[in-house]
Amino acid sequence: MRELLEAVAAGDLSVDAAEAEAVGYVTGEAGRFDAARTDRVGVPEGILAAGKTPEEVAELVSLAVETTGHALVTRSDERTVDAVRSRVDEAFPEATVTADDRARTVVVHGSAYEPPSLDARVGVVTAGTSDAMPAGEAAVVLRESGVSVTRIDDVGVAGLARLVDQLETLRAQDALVVAAGREGALPTVLAGLVDVPLIGVPVSTGYGYGGEGEAALAGMLQSCAPIAVVNIDAGFAAGVQATLVARGIDAARTGEGS
Repeated sequence: MRELLEAVAAGDLSVDAAEAEAVGYVTGEAGRFDAARTDRVGVPEGILAAGKTPEEVAELVSLAVETTGHALVTRSDERTVDAVRSRVDEAFPEATVTADDRARTVVVHGSAYEPPSLDARVGVVTAGTSDAMPAGEAAVVLRESGVSVTRIDDVGVAGLARLVDQLETLRAQDALVVAAGREGALPTVLAGLVDVPLIGVPVSTGYGYGGEGEAALAGMLQSCAPIAVVNIDAGFAAGVQATLVARGIDAARTGEGS
């Protein structure tokens, strides 16, 4: 504790960074940012933009970059992206801001931030273009956690030849995140063809009876082939689960798990 106080007094450490170091989180007007999440569970804290004002998101991003060197925002919109860019440009002019409009994510890296790297590969798969949002969200979480990501898109069961053409690449992955709407059949079909963990993401595409992802969720839960399933459109959760699998694989390959 004394070292923290001396660092703050000397101007080598900000008050926010010292608070994060001492208790694991930092408190601002927009809420508390969990600065210790990566060290504690191996995945970065995600800042959910939905339900927050752009200014609140920007403040939390500032706290994240100040205390951890990076920030990850999910479910963003154009106003949120603009607010984050403005705050980062003012507070951290050398930081980089990367926004993915389709995945609705924003990633900020401070100038001194060194991204992690895991010896593991995860495939992120979509049945169709309409499934890109949660799939992209999962991919961003994985990349920010240090996982190598392979995207395999538009291989739904309406045209099985498209899936068969990609089997060699799919079987080379250490785990798969598979997003599908409509009846959600792709994860079940694919799970019967590969020998790696597969996480199904039901997507809120489709209409009529069982629309908005309900049929896809029910179909994945009833899968004959063994898969894990997250909630509808829960790309972040799927990315976290796949990251935990990847961390276990990395530990085994590098000998850290022995």
